[in-house]
Parts: sequence; structure tokens; C-alpha cells
Amino acid sequence: MTHPSGDREVAVRWSRKRWSDFAKNLDLVAETNVFQQKHFHALNDRKGWSRFSDFIENCPFTSKADLAKDREKHFPYGTNLTFSFSEYKKFSQTSGTLGKPMAWLDTMEDWRWMLGNWDRVLEGEGVQSGSRCYFAFSFGPFLGFWTAYEAASQRGCYCIPGGGQSTEQRLRAIIDHQAEYLFCTPTYAMRLTSAAEEFDINLSAHRLKSIIVAGETGGSLPAFREKLTLAWGKNLRIHDHYGMTEVGPVAYEIPGNAGGLRIILDSYLPEVIDAENLKPVQDGEEGELVLTTLGRVGCPVFRYQTGDIVRAKNGFDELGLPTFDLVGGILGRTDDMVVVRGVNLYPSAVDAVLSRFPEIVEYQVVFEQRESMLEAQVNMETKVNITEKVEQALQESFSLRIPVERVNDGTLPRPEMKAKRWIKPNP
Repeated sequence: MTHPSGDREVAVRWSRKRWSDFAKNLDLVAETNVFQQKHFHALNDRKGWSRFSDFIENCPFTSKADLAKDREKHFPYGTNLTFSFSEYKKFSQTSGTLGKPMAWLDTMEDWRWMLGNWDRVLEGEGVQSGSRCYFAFSFGPFLGFWTAYEAASQRGCYCIPGGGQSTEQRLRAIIDHQAEYLFCTPTYAMRLTSAAEEFDINLSAHRLKSIIVAGETGGSLPAFREKLTLAWGKNLRIHDHYGMTEVGPVAYEIPGNAGGLRIILDSYLPEVIDAENLKPVQDGEEGELVLTTLGRVGCPVFRYQTGDIVRAKNGFDELGLPTFDLVGGILGRTDDMVVVRGVNLYPSAVDAVLSRFPEIVEYQVVFEQRESMLEAQVNMETKVNITEKVEQALQESFSLRIPVERVNDGTLPRPEMKAKRWIKPNP
């Protein structure tokens, strides 16, 4: 990692202010936040800390299980609250993919901090005041829906909510209202393309400039981006984004429109660790992303193990400020990894293979425990029979024979938000 000549002082001043602001927030948390007082005992010694390395050396990791246990014991909001309940004005909750949904509360100051982070995402994609934005979300209690919508509204955009609409209605609204920016998950973006054919809707009439995707892995995969632009038009841009309810909007696409994610370092302290031994990995090595929220004071998370697998690269931008880029975006999740006959399989890796085949309309990967072995099978709906070709592609990619079965049209569920294509046996 090299530093641009003449800009070192800029980075030093930025780093000092970043630590100073965070240290003040630590003081607030240490005074009243019961969860952090019990979980993060070394907070009492913080007066001797002068940089982030001191914080990392003394702060324990925080897992989703830690937060869930606290909420179960102190239902429904837990004790990770820095202020009195009357200060909290915003409610959201996690999706509960791996357990019960967790409620999350935010003060208006923290909410504005998150809207500022989303504004960085919009700025990175060139969304301007007056831009027409369509949000293909259900507008349930998930954080990303509301922060994206409100940030775009504050930016002066013309915002069209798609909550409560069917996929056909959303497609027609995107075209009828001449939307320029579409916000949705990667799998729902693909669902819209197949639905256009199903409902005989001509996609060439759209005015979209970009589809901004988040909520799942895959937004930076070249195969996904190529397949999507093939359907919507080659001039369409795909813009990856990353965030989660526990931490807020975290990253926007690395400038250059080639995929990958750049973490907003003004707002987050990122680390990458080996998920098994919890030791830091070398720059460029795969590991689990760990995040500390620097500005979300009311319900903070420190050294939070996200469960997301990334490959990070440190560098500097054109102003001489540090960058922390996730090459290839989110590569997978630690809890999604499945070992089949000694081979580690991730949803994004399998999807990258299956995305090569435009004939596949929908698919699921089903895992089944057979005696002492875990086996996998791909079920897919296709326009023509390409079973043997898909089996061969999977064999070449993973050195593993994975049976592929063609199922009847309409057999597999269509994603309306996050896809459920990775079907694991109950533990």
C-alpha cells in the first residue's frame, strides 16, 4: 500500500478527528449503556486510549448471538440503549433469517447519520435532485427500505414506493413513470426480467439509468451484471451497495462501475478476521468482515461479526484519504457455507456458475443429510433441457458431482425480496 505524495498530512488530520469524534461517543456509551458496560469491561480504561488500535486491543468481539441473548433476557429491545426510551423515534428489525427478528431502535440524530451514509451511496451512483427513483420494496420493518427512501427524498429526488404492488404492477410503474433508478435486491432484479417476459412487457421502453442492488450477495458478480444488462440494455449500470440493520448503510460501489464495495470510513471501523481463530488476516485474504459503528450512538455495535465473507484491499483515494475496498463485494456468508464431501460451497459461487446459463428461469440448491454425508442437488426450471451441461459446469468448477434435475414450470418460488434458493436441512 503506497500513499500519494504530498497528501500524508490530510490523512493524519482526518484520522485524528475520526478518533476524537469516536472517543466522545464512547464516553456517552460508557455512562449509561448497560449492555456495553457488561460486555465491554475495558470501557472504564478508555481515558488512556489515543487511537483505534487501543480500542481494538481492548474491545471484545460482538456476535449476533450476544445481541439476541440480550434481547431475549430483556425483551423486546434489550439493554444496548445509550439513552432513555423517550429519545428513540425510529423502529426497525432484522429479517430473522437465522432466528427471531431483532428489534432495533434509533434516535433522530442516529437516523440522520444513517441517511448521510445513504447519501454517499446515492452520490456514488450520480443520483441527482429531481432524479426519478423507484423502490421495489415491501416497506416492511427492515431498515434499508426506509433509509434509502428518506435519503433520496432529502436529496430532492422524485420517489416512487413499490410497497404492496405485484411484480407486474411494479414493472409497469417503472416504465409508466419513467423511473431512472431502481432500488431492489439482486435476485428481485432478475425476477423482474423474467416477469417481463411472462407478462409480455417490453423492457425496451424503460428509462432506467441504473439498478442499485443490496440485501444479498451477488451484486458485484460479473455474470449477474452481464445477465441483467443483457435483459435491460447494455447502457444500464449496476451499482452494488451494502448495509445491514445492525450497523446501517456501510458501503457503496468502488468508483469505475466494475463491482466491489468501498466502505464509508468516516462512519465505520472495518476489520477482516479468520472466522475460526478470530485473528486478523493479511490484506487481500478472505475472511469475515467485522464492523464498528462510529456514529450510531443510541444503539451501537463494537467489533460486530457480520458473518459476511470478504476480501479487503487497503489503499488511498485521489484526496489522499484511506480506502478500504471489498474486492468482488460480499463473497458469501459464514453461516451459508456448506461442506459437501470436503468441498466448501457458498451460494454466490454456485450462482456464478448457474448464471452462465440464460436458459435457467429459476433454481434451488437443496441439501440433504444421507447417512453420514451431506449431499446437494440443484432443481431448476429451464426453457430447454440443459441438465447435462449444468452438471458438467458444476463439476468443472467445484470438482464435485452435483445432480441437477429439471422441474416443471412454476414449481419453484419466485423471490419478492430476498431469494430462498439455498435450502439446508434443519439442524
